[in-house]
Amino acid sequence: MTLYRKSFLIGALLLLASAVTNARAQATWIWYPGDFEIWLSNQMQVKRIERDAYFMPFWRLYGHQPQLNFTREVNLPVAEDITVHVEGRHAANIDGRFVQGDQHHIHVPAGKHRINFQVFNPVTPPAIFVQGPSIQSDDSWLVGPRPNARSPELGAVYAARWNFDGEDRRPSQFKLSTQEIMPTSLKPGVQSLLVDFGQETIGFVKLKQLKGSGKLSFHYGETLEEAMATETGETLDRFSVNGHDGEFVAPESRALRYVNIQFGDGMSVDGVSLLYEYLPLTRHGSFRSSDEELNRIWDVSQRSLELNTREFFLDGIKRDHWVWAGDAVQTYLMNYYTFFDNEAVKRTTWALRGADPVDMHVNTILDYSLYWFIGIRDYYQYTGDAAFLKSVYPRMVTLMDFVLKRRNANGMLEGRPGDWVFVDWAKMPKDGELSVIQLLFARSLESMADCADVAQDREHATQYRQLAYELKDKIKATFWDTEKQAFIHSHQNGKLNRLVTRHPNMLALTLGYLDEDQAAAVKRNVLLNDNVPAITTPYMRFYELAALAQSGQHDYVIRQIKDYWGGMLRDGATCFWEEYDPKQTGIERYAMYGKAFGKSLCHAWGASPLYLLGKYYLGVTPTQPGYAEYLVAPHLGGLKWIEGKVPTPHGDIAVAVSEKRISIVSAGGKGSLRFISSSKPHSDSGIVRSLGGDLFELPLEHAGKYVVDYTAAAQQ
Repeated sequence: MTLYRKSFLIGALLLLASAVTNARAQATWIWYPGDFEIWLSNQMQVKRIERDAYFMPFWRLYGHQPQLNFTREVNLPVAEDITVHVEGRHAANIDGRFVQGDQHHIHVPAGKHRINFQVFNPVTPPAIFVQGPSIQSDDSWLVGPRPNARSPELGAVYAARWNFDGEDRRPSQFKLSTQEIMPTSLKPGVQSLLVDFGQETIGFVKLKQLKGSGKLSFHYGETLEEAMATETGETLDRFSVNGHDGEFVAPESRALRYVNIQFGDGMSVDGVSLLYEYLPLTRHGSFRSSDEELNRIWDVSQRSLELNTREFFLDGIKRDHWVWAGDAVQTYLMNYYTFFDNEAVKRTTWALRGADPVDMHVNTILDYSLYWFIGIRDYYQYTGDAAFLKSVYPRMVTLMDFVLKRRNANGMLEGRPGDWVFVDWAKMPKDGELSVIQLLFARSLESMADCADVAQDREHATQYRQLAYELKDKIKATFWDTEKQAFIHSHQNGKLNRLVTRHPNMLALTLGYLDEDQAAAVKRNVLLNDNVPAITTPYMRFYELAALAQSGQHDYVIRQIKDYWGGMLRDGATCFWEEYDPKQTGIERYAMYGKAFGKSLCHAWGASPLYLLGKYYLGVTPTQPGYAEYLVAPHLGGLKWIEGKVPTPHGDIAVAVSEKRISIVSAGGKGSLRFISSSKPHSDSGIVRSLGGDLFELPLEHAGKYVVDYTAAAQQ
């Protein structure tokens, strides 16, 4: 038995003993971790269409386990009766003896007992809801494939749960919420009706009164041009109705701003609305500044992320309805500065990973497997949720085993048959050992080492950390070009490709893999060098602008945000796009993938200003998991004032900064306010200490308000 398994078992037994006398006050549906999430993602991802044809995922879809055992040990001072609801067929067992008769109403005698429910369901994930005076189904139950599974060796793990806290709120019946919204304009035509809802949205088109028989079609558009392009628009629905007289609701939710409704002779429509479909979210994070355009960029970014936060974090609401790891790791970070919806992160993480055994990269993409590891480490840093990390850790190990077996003779990763090496949509060579892939690999190994520490798997922690250390040395020796003072592109068949691209350089800078001189060289020779090919997708602008802000270019980054995202607003965007080229005009702006309207105009990775403004301007970031310790390092970036809130597990941290005063309201944890001042600062909230030059720090030792008077220094 490994040390990891021993410690896991000890922890399981201790938690189980505690659960005997500390049951939850409210029962909830429970299942095997990952099963519901994988099943739900399958239901969603097979709904992708191109026009009116289904386009299924091209990677493996995993299934849930059809038979499971749910186990709980109890010590009752008095007997009690419990009610059992099950998704599937089940058998009840107390102390190794089957319960005869009614399996839904069970008498449990006083004393110590082991309760077991064996559940079979090949259609939806096996799940149970148990309710009694003290015996409640919750995440202290063990679930595994064997009736006596009470240890990791036998496959037992703690049950998973979400918010299904009523006997009738079954996991298999989950649906997003809906709210009826009205259009901003209706334009009748000859046997047609053009409807505008005023901004990008998603939902079910509802006809208040449809009369007649014949053909009915809905042509959806993120733009007016797409809705009117009945032969080339991306999404449409066609129906045949016969003698209809009453309300008609489209059976599938679609992304749209406009819908062009066409109906046959003798048919009529009287009124249209939309059943807006959404995941209820709380807007914790906020941002306001002296620049109204920047405020508008924040608002539209937040709406873009909100629309794409659904059963899982989607990349775009119009086209894919697939879950992509590269997109997800960014949306997680945006989420931590807005909604702080941990459950959406966990569901997406499970859905991306799937089940064992592993025989392909996540989404078949080499770099996306690496992002998946990094995303889990980020989640733990922002939330401090060790329970989730431990539950997913075994699948982290098996995926990393798969990755390590695919290293080449040089100990690096390169694309193999069946792998998609993505990096970005930019045109670049993608064969051989790409420096950017090796950097992601090193970071994923560091993430694995940190997660292994939390899971108390010391053996693997040491192994992963050593591999990361060795790989980083090899990366610098192979790809750092002393003449160009930058990372070069790749190595293949003994030859170096000395092309300089932004991707590995900005990644190395944000990961902290460069010394001070190298970081300055990368900023000068790559990031601020117009001769290096520009990045056009918000996906990689995320990392580029993060690297620039991290290197002190706050004024420059604000100008870039206003130019790039502001450009989309000036081009009529109501959400942010998958890709933006300001040189394009007219209808060509919406083309992508060889299709006239192939581009997504509401793409989650387009919302990166949420993260950039929250982390680098409000300046809030955790330095210990779950904001046990944190840093507030605000920057005005050339603005007169900024203010906002950043959510944490303790509550929101409020930040307000002007050219003369900084105000912080802390909700908990221990933090530090670090800032630049051209004059000696003063605070009645604590002792401000100098860190050298014009850099100062004020400890934030408890929850409460802190105010510093200072003089904002000129920034780059």
